[in-house]
Amino acid sequence: MSAALGLYRLQQVDSQIDQIQTRLKAIQQTLENDATLRSANEGFATAESEQKDTERALKLIEAEVEKQRIKIEQAEASLYGGKVHNPKELQDLQKDVASLKRHLETLEERELEAMIAVETAEKSFQTAKADLERVQSNLKEQNKDLTNESEILRKDLERLNSERHAVVTDIASQTLHIYDQLRKQKRGLAITTIADNSCEACGTTLTPSQQQTARSTNQLFHCPTCGRILYAN
Repeated sequence: MSAALGLYRLQQVDSQIDQIQTRLKAIQQTLENDATLRSANEGFATAESEQKDTERALKLIEAEVEKQRIKIEQAEASLYGGKVHNPKELQDLQKDVASLKRHLETLEERELEAMIAVETAEKSFQTAKADLERVQSNLKEQNKDLTNESEILRKDLERLNSERHAVVTDIASQTLHIYDQLRKQKRGLAITTIADNSCEACGTTLTPSQQQTARSTNQLFHCPTCGRILYAN
């Protein structure tokens, strides 16, 4: 077996390994950092926070309204209780009651606005919750498929690593070193074939003499342009 043929077989195995490792990495990233799930979680957290804020604001204004009503009851009790007879004091009490009632109207308007805000926030919260549950459900099914795919790919990777070990044992260490260096320099593709009298990787046209040299079993021939090892099948 020629050195180029051994390296070509190794390249085929390594290319498959590269593809599997790339896919496994993509699956892992999807499982760990899904943008859709992150967005749904952020939307849910925001809606939940807004819901709590509006409920808190409503409770505060309800407390103010209740306090204001108590003040009015106390003022009216003084006004109509028969204990105050001074006309000036009675007139002041009437003014106080009127002022308290006007402020109560303002507070009740704010209370109504707060109730509407709570209702709106509750609807937004339920929508965000439903969206999150939907995304989680979809991802659960999707992740199931991805997990199954990952298991299959890992088995394929184990098989390919065994194949690689078998191929490497027939390749000289110096030749393997040249191959490994080219793999690093050429984005994983160290050896390519001759197709239509040209380097299949870069398209450089090869002379008949160059093609004959590439077919030699005694030496490695590199593409004069891209530098990759050429295998003439």
